[in-house]
Amino acid sequence: MANETTILLKQKQAPLNFEVHDELGHVLYTDSSPETGGVNGGFRPMTLLLAGVASCSSIDVVLILQKQKYEVKDIQVAVKGIRADSIPSVFTDIHLAFHVEGEIPAEKVKRAIDLSMEKYCSVAAMLNKVATITYEFTLNEEKVPS
Repeated sequence: MANETTILLKQKQAPLNFEVHDELGHVLYTDSSPETGGVNGGFRPMTLLLAGVASCSSIDVVLILQKQKYEVKDIQVAVKGIRADSIPSVFTDIHLAFHVEGEIPAEKVKRAIDLSMEKYCSVAAMLNKVATITYEFTLNEEKVPS
């Protein structure tokens, strides 16, 4: 299948510490909190979801702006996730704060983020089914009104 993805997870020394390999040879480590028996030996699985939405949307934003002949000199995204008190403790609210640097009109950055969040970012599309996703952005260190 063209859209198939496969990973391999292996248990490390601690019972809840895992090494994850993808098809391209990349490796990351996951673990649980010490309160549940983990040793803080890697990302928590839910944290990876936040990293996924930040990465996915950043890729979209940079590519959209590049297609419009704008150079993103730097992009950073701070993500805050709020989880439900019940089990499963899914994210109920996710807020992304984009920080973009470059000679780019603010309306182009906003449109690129909107397109990512509403159309292109597969991670956001999945998380949107359980969480409210919001964002804000700064351009060249100036907050842009939504």
